[in-house]
Amino acid sequence: MLFICTDPEGEEPRPGDVDIEAWGADVDARGVWKHGDRLRPVEAATTVRRRGDGLLVTDGPFAETRETIAGYDVIECADLDEAIAVAAAHPMARAGRIEVRPVWPLDADD
Repeated sequence: MLFICTDPEGEEPRPGDVDIEAWGADVDARGVWKHGDRLRPVEAATTVRRRGDGLLVTDGPFAETRETIAGYDVIECADLDEAIAVAAAHPMARAGRIEVRPVWPLDADD
Protein backbone atom coordinates (compact mmCIF):
# COMPACT_ATOMS: atom_id res chain seq x y z
CA MET A 1 0.00 0.00 0.00
CA LEU A 2 1.25 3.45 -0.84
CA PHE A 3 0.05 6.23 1.44
CA ILE A 4 0.31 9.48 -0.50
CA CYS A 5 1.13 12.25 1.96
CA THR A 6 1.44 15.99 1.74
CA ASP A 7 4.63 17.61 2.97
CA PRO A 8 5.03 21.35 3.62
CA GLU A 9 8.70 20.99 2.66
CA GLY A 10 7.98 19.23 -0.65
CA GLU A 11 9.42 20.49 -3.93
CA GLU A 12 7.81 21.68 -7.13
CA PRO A 13 7.95 19.28 -10.10
CA ARG A 14 11.11 19.43 -12.20
CA PRO A 15 11.24 19.36 -15.98
CA GLY A 16 10.92 15.75 -17.10
CA ASP A 17 9.05 14.59 -13.99
CA VAL A 18 5.97 12.55 -14.82
CA ASP A 19 2.54 13.83 -13.87
CA ILE A 20 0.01 11.70 -12.04
CA GLU A 21 -1.75 10.65 -15.24
CA ALA A 22 1.51 9.37 -16.79
CA TRP A 23 2.48 7.59 -13.57
CA GLY A 24 -0.94 5.94 -13.37
CA ALA A 25 -0.86 4.87 -17.00
CA ASP A 26 2.60 3.33 -16.53
CA VAL A 27 1.84 1.28 -13.40
CA ASP A 28 -1.55 0.26 -14.80
CA ALA A 29 0.00 -0.92 -18.09
CA ARG A 30 2.61 -2.92 -16.14
CA GLY A 31 -0.14 -4.61 -14.09
CA VAL A 32 1.29 -3.28 -10.81
CA TRP A 33 -1.55 -0.91 -9.86
CA LYS A 34 -4.64 -2.53 -8.32
CA HIS A 35 -6.63 0.39 -6.91
CA GLY A 36 -6.20 3.90 -5.60
CA ASP A 37 -7.88 7.21 -5.07
CA ARG A 38 -7.44 10.59 -3.49
CA LEU A 39 -8.98 11.44 -0.13
CA ARG A 40 -11.07 14.45 0.77
CA PRO A 41 -9.25 17.10 2.87
CA VAL A 42 -8.82 16.53 6.61
CA GLU A 43 -11.68 18.96 7.25
CA ALA A 44 -14.01 16.22 5.93
CA ALA A 45 -12.64 13.57 8.32
CA THR A 46 -14.58 12.09 11.22
CA THR A 47 -12.83 10.18 14.00
CA VAL A 48 -14.67 7.41 15.86
CA ARG A 49 -13.58 6.00 19.23
CA ARG A 50 -15.22 3.47 21.54
CA ARG A 51 -14.21 3.61 25.19
CA GLY A 52 -16.07 1.34 27.58
CA ASP A 53 -19.75 1.71 26.75
CA GLY A 54 -19.28 5.17 25.27
CA LEU A 55 -18.93 6.31 21.69
CA LEU A 56 -16.98 9.45 20.89
CA VAL A 57 -17.36 10.93 17.40
CA THR A 58 -15.34 14.02 16.58
CA ASP A 59 -14.86 16.12 13.47
CA GLY A 60 -11.39 16.07 11.99
CA PRO A 61 -8.47 13.68 11.72
CA PHE A 62 -7.25 11.42 14.52
CA ALA A 63 -3.93 13.29 14.73
CA GLU A 64 -2.91 16.90 14.34
CA THR A 65 0.08 17.10 12.03
CA ARG A 66 1.39 19.33 9.29
CA GLU A 67 1.34 16.38 6.90
CA THR A 68 -1.86 14.65 5.82
CA ILE A 69 -2.69 11.48 3.94
CA ALA A 70 -4.00 12.80 0.63
CA GLY A 71 -4.64 9.46 -1.06
CA TYR A 72 -3.58 5.87 -1.44
CA ASP A 73 -2.62 3.33 -4.06
CA VAL A 74 -2.73 -0.43 -3.73
CA ILE A 75 0.05 -2.00 -5.75
CA GLU A 76 1.25 -5.56 -6.18
CA CYS A 77 5.00 -5.89 -6.58
CA ALA A 78 7.48 -8.75 -6.61
CA ASP A 79 9.41 -7.30 -3.68
CA LEU A 80 10.14 -4.17 -1.64
CA ASP A 81 12.68 -2.94 -4.18
CA GLU A 82 10.03 -2.86 -6.92
CA ALA A 83 7.55 -1.15 -4.57
CA ILE A 84 10.15 1.52 -3.74
CA ALA A 85 10.81 2.09 -7.45
CA VAL A 86 7.07 2.49 -8.11
CA ALA A 87 6.75 4.90 -5.17
CA ALA A 88 9.83 6.89 -6.23
CA ALA A 89 8.32 7.49 -9.67
CA HIS A 90 5.07 8.88 -8.17
CA PRO A 91 4.86 12.69 -8.53
CA MET A 92 4.10 13.08 -4.83
CA ALA A 93 7.47 11.52 -3.95
CA ARG A 94 8.89 14.98 -4.80
CA ALA A 95 5.94 17.22 -3.84
CA GLY A 96 5.09 15.26 -0.68
CA ARG A 97 6.10 11.85 0.55
CA ILE A 98 5.07 8.26 -0.05
CA GLU A 99 4.83 5.71 2.75
CA VAL A 100 5.23 2.14 1.48
CA ARG A 101 3.68 -0.42 3.79
CA PRO A 102 2.90 -4.10 3.18
CA VAL A 103 -0.67 -5.24 3.65
CA TRP A 104 -0.99 -7.68 6.54
CA PRO A 105 -3.89 -10.06 5.89
CA LEU A 106 -5.96 -11.02 8.94
CA ASP A 107 -5.42 -14.71 8.25
CA ALA A 108 -1.60 -14.41 8.02
CA ASP A 109 0.38 -16.59 10.41
CA ASP A 110 3.00 -13.97 11.23
